[in-house]
Amino acid sequence: MATARTVHKTVRKTRLDTATEEPAVARLVIPVDPSRDHIQGPVNATLTLVQYGDYQCPFCGAAYPEVKTVQRELGSQLRFVFRNFPLTNAHEFAMQAAETAETASAQGKFWEMHDFLYEHQKTLGDPQVALDYARRLGLDIQKFQRDPSQHTFLPRIKDDFEGGVRSGVNGTPTFYVNGIRHDGAPTAEELVSALQEQIK
Repeated sequence: MATARTVHKTVRKTRLDTATEEPAVARLVIPVDPSRDHIQGPVNATLTLVQYGDYQCPFCGAAYPEVKTVQRELGSQLRFVFRNFPLTNAHEFAMQAAETAETASAQGKFWEMHDFLYEHQKTLGDPQVALDYARRLGLDIQKFQRDPSQHTFLPRIKDDFEGGVRSGVNGTPTFYVNGIRHDGAPTAEELVSALQEQIK
């Protein structure tokens, strides 16, 4: 997992505190909002999988096909939500890629661009590749070029990032299963198992 820098305060605990304190469960602080979030699957699905991701992160790249498998296995039971968490200290093209996806979203093509970026991670340093794909999608190219240059969607990306930090995200990918952080491996098998636990 790619990690964000975090500062931890050292808190002294007595032996009794340590013995009785339950480990904190990290929960999703910002509820899923269909009017704002990027959602695949039925809005009122029984199960919700939220991912905080970075388009340049190799671990997110490895998790991308795993999520596709989860979606195929759970079908209409699942809604999948993607939120931006670009680790700009580690990945120089992460913010540019997030802005590219949000620019495509403004023209109704978020998921097409999201998938394209993950499937072409090695080309993220070459904006011409995404531009050519935007043409194939039939996007307004002037707007597609103008919005990232003006950082139109930077506030939205920052909102995602800050919400992730508040929810306990400290690296990518981080997943939440029905609002609870999934601390297991980001594999289809473990994610499906965690999701299915919610409907037993």
